Amino acid sequence: MDLVARFGRNVRSLRRERSLSQEELAHQCDMKRSYLSDVERGERNPSVRALGRIADALGVEPCLLLAREAVSVAAKDQQTATES
Repeated sequence: MDLVARFGRNVRSLRRERSLSQEELAHQCDMKRSYLSDVERGERNPSVRALGRIADALGVEPCLLLAREAVSVAAKDQQTATES
């Protein structure tokens, strides 16, 4: 899968997991909703800076947005607690 499409799929998955609308997430990232929509559809190639702003707004490490398989935050938090 194309990395840009994977990034978009993971953003959408994590946004929905948090019950955020595109508009709410875009506001938190200081982006336009239409830009975020394009990112989620894999139609935009976001900068590293944009990737960081989206990751911050979703409360995840940027590398999670590029993972081959979307990892739910609940599962990641549980794994971190188990490792501690």
